[in-house]
Amino acid sequence: MIPRIDAKRMLAGDAETRESLRVAATQTGFAVVYNTAIGADRIARLMQCYRDFFHQPEASKDSINMAKTGANRGWGAPKSEQVDARANPDYKQVFDCGVTLPDTDPRRKMGVYAPNLWPKEPADFRAEVEEYFTDACAVAMGVLRGISTAIGARSDYFDAAFETPMALLRGNYYPARPSWASARDFGIAEHTDYGCLTLLATDGTPGLEVRSIQGEWLPVTAPMGAFVINFGEMLEIWTNGRVRATPHRVIGPAQERLSVPLFFNPAHDTNVAPIGSGQVVLAGDHLARRFGETYVHLMQAS
Repeated sequence: MIPRIDAKRMLAGDAETRESLRVAATQTGFAVVYNTAIGADRIARLMQCYRDFFHQPEASKDSINMAKTGANRGWGAPKSEQVDARANPDYKQVFDCGVTLPDTDPRRKMGVYAPNLWPKEPADFRAEVEEYFTDACAVAMGVLRGISTAIGARSDYFDAAFETPMALLRGNYYPARPSWASARDFGIAEHTDYGCLTLLATDGTPGLEVRSIQGEWLPVTAPMGAFVINFGEMLEIWTNGRVRATPHRVIGPAQERLSVPLFFNPAHDTNVAPIGSGQVVLAGDHLARRFGETYVHLMQAS
């Protein structure tokens, strides 16, 4: 069973909610969080912005095509990612943006901090997405503090590492499952997320499936205004396996589906090696390696 977490009770330090978070982090790897500062109307407006963008002709999006720019910012066309080498490239479309650094910051040359690329249309797209990015990062930080407490650490244990997060906001557009799709074709194939915490908003359409410890595929849904959260490889490494990165996938529903995950990751130079191990695993190096194994244009360049 996927735990359901009341965000206000979590922030108030409720003991029962803390236990549900512990179960989510250490056993299921997933939870649904509701009653946050971001409401359903706000998510509906955001989804409409993404829908209007993705419904444009490909020629209108091609100027910010990641395969041409070489960055992991902007538009990703169908089959531009392959998260599972056993499957075909994913047939979804994506739009990626991240934290904005000052023009003088040398980290802008790193792929994980690259400047954002924005479409000309819809006219309100950039403002809507940037505002949501800021607010979603605040919600994600609150959840991460709750997780920290749930696994027995200080509530602010992770705070310093997220001063300049490698946070990536993604719009996913899954068309209705194509008639040509085979058993090796997915909206997104089986994978674990690469970073720390994922905060996922959806349009309410089913499609996400999580693999249980027993190996069963379980559907996970959340109404608009609630969030699915899950944990990535980086946090699993950092906590020496206490927090679980859980495999999940989207085969593709009969109708189109939109989702907006925020991949909330620490600053590039954060050491995410197991606590107390004496090893060094830089967060930025981990993400760069995993991106190189996923984006088709980066695979071709290597």
